[in-house]
Amino acid sequence: MHKGSEGLCLVLEEVTKHFGGLRAVDGIDLEVRRGERRAIIGPNGAGKTTLFNLITGELAVTRGKIRLFGQDITHLPPHRRAALGIGRTFQIMNLFPKLTVLENVLLAVQGLKPTKYVMFKSLQAFPELLDRARRLLEQVGLWERRDLPITSLSYGEQRQVEVLLALAGSPKLLLLDEPTAGLSPAETRVIVGIIRSLDPAITVLLIEHDMDVAFEVAERITVLHFGKVLAEGTREEIRANPEVQSIYLGVGTG
Repeated sequence: MHKGSEGLCLVLEEVTKHFGGLRAVDGIDLEVRRGERRAIIGPNGAGKTTLFNLITGELAVTRGKIRLFGQDITHLPPHRRAALGIGRTFQIMNLFPKLTVLENVLLAVQGLKPTKYVMFKSLQAFPELLDRARRLLEQVGLWERRDLPITSLSYGEQRQVEVLLALAGSPKLLLLDEPTAGLSPAETRVIVGIIRSLDPAITVLLIEHDMDVAFEVAERITVLHFGKVLAEGTREEIRANPEVQSIYLGVGTG
């Protein structure tokens, strides 16, 4: 571990999660620099999504510490962590199916603002929210379809909207849980384009099935296996690591 937390966005120290006798996450140490693009890869059951759930507070750690920009957030609830700058997408889409495309994005934009407590005013009274939603939707070419039900979009377009929802609160740390899972090659390129065009100040941590995507967007890769860090390094170092090749690359992704 580095002696100081300067320049670091996220620090995990001996983070562990037990489910009964199962150690889903087993003593993980992790340091992610501010503005870094880091991929978490590993086979099914490696503990990747559990680790995300510990970082966001969806699950409580059994042991260990989690720091965000030097602040201990180990015991903070999810909404407090979100207010401190953590945004997140999920493996299973988290959209509101009965709402329009625009309404989904507006809810996310409004979520971390004081206006979330204002229930009896039209959103037209808050033009800055509409402007933010418009800019997000224009980023993926969906502004013209803003009034359609979210369910009328293709699966790939819905995944794009979900990434926008995670960006709506202007996060400092963005967690992407398999953002390209189930997408066509063309849809995957759009998601990769969104990630690559993000503000360099945003730190990105992503779980990714597609090795090509992981190696394209991430500067450093962390490989998990049975809840532990198997390897960590640059793309070149991970590609050349014989343990990774035998245990992960030869087994398949998950």
